[in-house]
Amino acid sequence: MKLAVVGGGSTYTPELIDGFARLRDTLPIEELVLVDPAADRLELVSGLARRIFAKQDHAGKITTTTDIDAGVADADAVLLQLRVGGQAARNQDETWPLECGCVGQETTGAGGLAKALRTVPVVLDIAERVRRTNPDAWIIDFTNPVGIVTRALLQAGHKAVGLCNVAIGFQRKFARLLEVEPGQVHLDHVGLNHLSWELGVRLGGPDGENVLPKLLAEHGDAIADDLHMPRELVDRLGVVPSYYLRYFYAHDEVVRELGTKPSRAAEVAAMEKELLAMYGDPALDEKPELLAKRGGAFYSEAAVDLAASLLGDGGSPVQVVNTYNNGTLPFLPDDAVIEVQARVGRDGATPLAVPALDPLYAGLIANVTAYEDLALEAALRGGRERVFKALLAHPLIGQFDYAEGLTDRLIAHNREHLAWA
Repeated sequence: MKLAVVGGGSTYTPELIDGFARLRDTLPIEELVLVDPAADRLELVSGLARRIFAKQDHAGKITTTTDIDAGVADADAVLLQLRVGGQAARNQDETWPLECGCVGQETTGAGGLAKALRTVPVVLDIAERVRRTNPDAWIIDFTNPVGIVTRALLQAGHKAVGLCNVAIGFQRKFARLLEVEPGQVHLDHVGLNHLSWELGVRLGGPDGENVLPKLLAEHGDAIADDLHMPRELVDRLGVVPSYYLRYFYAHDEVVRELGTKPSRAAEVAAMEKELLAMYGDPALDEKPELLAKRGGAFYSEAAVDLAASLLGDGGSPVQVVNTYNNGTLPFLPDDAVIEVQARVGRDGATPLAVPALDPLYAGLIANVTAYEDLALEAALRGGRERVFKALLAHPLIGQFDYAEGLTDRLIAHNREHLAWA
């Protein structure tokens, strides 16, 4: 089995490597290709990757290349973890929206749209290269904004599934609180990427006992603290929202907070510099503790599980992924991309049935899906007016003056990445 990781020079990659090494019985990789245009980073990351494999007695071969076509050739699956423009572009995404009184964040709001505009054309180009060299390869997208990027891939006819670590993070957290093995915890996870709710927490399987009320009664303070949301809000919802919902439920409070501290991108850039220095140490043969603060917790386990199911019989039969709606949420078009539990196998992902949703959730899902429609149109076709309409449609923006000001700022800060600007 051969896997390729495009964006393999990311400081995330040792997390992925650690999972590949530990879970080699689930996903028996013979060759892993790390693909990245940054040869210097690639050398540091791949050196640590080989030492991790060696320490854990993994027989797989790790190779590197800056050539996408060579890297994805003959791969059974290609994992995408890109950041077009790097942390510098992310820092802009997190700062200029604040000038208009709107949240600055890399996957939602105006910053999320900027990332989508930069990313979708690059991802589609890579996917076409994969299709030319190996049309049977699966594409696993971990590149944000995952919902929009996955929809672009599926709409273009690629074999693609989107992946996020939010659900597996909740699964592991709830398992600790319940003192059970993670595999015993199944989530009634419903929504879009970075706009989701855990409507139930079931033990033993998708049809198991729902212990969410017990979790909230016994551990509500801890859960609310992790979300940075009031316990009262979580109790009144009776469900566990993704922490990304804080941008919606406490928008103005978040904007005030963001205006008083360095951006997350600035923090991550400093962390990456330290991590890369660590990766260059020939004595380091495991992922450093600092990597846990970088983000992406349990990313490797989720990626292994998904790849194993798509390529064979080693993964879990039911996983939370991003895939076509196809009637699962009847108030959305079939070609909307949703994030729900799905049966995953060699033929791809098929969402499980979802009960009728409370309008409190369905309304926001429908609104953000409409924004994603317009965002993808802007990413594919360009143009100031398409960018403006997408911003105007976003529930975190939604006002003419805000959308006008944000449109000009978005284009000014991203001109080098926008072929039409």
